[in-house]
Amino acid sequence: MAANLRQITQRALSRRKFDAIVIGGGHNGLIAATYLQKSGLDTVVVEKRHLVGGAAVTEEIIPGYKFSRCSYVLALLRPDIIRDLELVKHGLKWYYREHGSFTPLIDSHRSLIMSSDPVFTRNQIAQFSESDAANFQPYEEWLSKYARHMEKLLDVIPPGESKLSYLRMLSARGLLPDLHEFIDLLTSPATKILDRWFESEPLRATLATDSVIGSWHGPSTPGSSYVLLHHVMGGIGEREGAWGYVEGGMGSVSNAIARSALAAGATIKTDAGVDQINVKDNKVCGVTLHDGTVIESNIVLSNATPKVTFQDILDTSILPQEYQTHIKTIDYTSPVFKLNVAMDRIPTFRGHANGPGETAGPQHQGTIHLNSESTSMVDKAFADACQGFASDRPILEMTIPSSVDPTLAPEGHHVASFFIQYVPFSPADGEWTQERKDKFVKKVFSQVDEYAPGFSESVVGYDALAPPDLERIFGLTGGNIYQGSMGLDQLFTQRPTYLTPAYTTPVNGLYLCGASTHPGGGVLGAPGRNCSKVVLQNRRK
Repeated sequence: MAANLRQITQRALSRRKFDAIVIGGGHNGLIAATYLQKSGLDTVVVEKRHLVGGAAVTEEIIPGYKFSRCSYVLALLRPDIIRDLELVKHGLKWYYREHGSFTPLIDSHRSLIMSSDPVFTRNQIAQFSESDAANFQPYEEWLSKYARHMEKLLDVIPPGESKLSYLRMLSARGLLPDLHEFIDLLTSPATKILDRWFESEPLRATLATDSVIGSWHGPSTPGSSYVLLHHVMGGIGEREGAWGYVEGGMGSVSNAIARSALAAGATIKTDAGVDQINVKDNKVCGVTLHDGTVIESNIVLSNATPKVTFQDILDTSILPQEYQTHIKTIDYTSPVFKLNVAMDRIPTFRGHANGPGETAGPQHQGTIHLNSESTSMVDKAFADACQGFASDRPILEMTIPSSVDPTLAPEGHHVASFFIQYVPFSPADGEWTQERKDKFVKKVFSQVDEYAPGFSESVVGYDALAPPDLERIFGLTGGNIYQGSMGLDQLFTQRPTYLTPAYTTPVNGLYLCGASTHPGGGVLGAPGRNCSKVVLQNRRK
């Protein structure tokens, strides 16, 4: 199936005029294209890389080892999108993570494993605090209450009239009666919220990591609780709050969406970077590709970041000055270093025996939190990066998807994904050269060895991506995985700016459909689907 998709997307464009053009074949762009095509608009997707998927791709960087090279877990993809686009029929398959996280302690053989089994998890937490063990389920129920309310807003097109519209919507969704508590949750540091519930550091730190993932702040930063909330929304299929690995890597998500788009009649063209968005009399009229090909359409959706869309491939001078100013001041700051590693065996963590025949155990199947034994360690890592340097002891979130998916590596071998924080985009003492990246990776491996002796010797090869690499390869401005920071100033009606109604731009017929729009980043699909709704609504006017 993958070879067939590759063959189709490499075909030359047989036509030069479409009802709609989507710039960027990431998952949101593909989803928008599929909905538009199903609604009767003849749609083409143009993608600059040799494969579709954007940040949700599978690449065999090291022969025999398949990596989810950028995004690496599935949880937030909207269930109705899976149903509407028949993604299971088109090849999407996932493995649920029954064990969600593993936090080993470096100074002892103790660890904290969080599981979908509430009794198992309670016993794990009770090692550190009986009080925390008793409070954990009430905490999950409390946070889930707000997550369920917020989740309803994911599929809503933000109102453009006024902030009062937002408050009316909150009231309609049942949030207004608890508005003070809700605002406290949104604006507080994650540590403030977690300190109210728990006393043991391994638990607080494990939970706090979700409040900083991909974000330029620490758990003690005001507003970090929203990111915590963002990551407990959603689920997979019918299992609320579940996380999982996609069989074949995250590229299988994008490929399934692409097959749905093709089945509906859409056209997808890879190796087709856009040189310019063409505009006449403030109306979009198509795009010009890098090879000079002109494709005509009076509807263009950009899945690229606002920076790429408005500053790189559009004549910025046609935009109102106020809009230009807003676009230029979007925060894309990123703390992320992505590291993909091929291994000839599964790691052995101190105090934890591997399964029979050196197979994976519960400690391998979820997110492995290293250098994250206390919230102060996370705050310290952030403070280091604020001085312009990569953290001396960075926060390491390690996943081993091959522990449940045998399609990713040769038998007995494994692939690991490291999501590392914090690093600056431009270090104070120089750029991210290959030598600097290799030195940083060596430090990471040596610190993993402290938890899993012999890890370094198991490494077959690796793919190291600093923030500038994430920008260059995947088009993520600043290396930001959300196409713009998820601070409270860049959410809902403010995303990416309040100056135009959601998903629209000052240029007639030009729309934004990527994660830079509401509801933001993650493999959600909601921005693409919501944008397609706005396009169709405006076309009927």
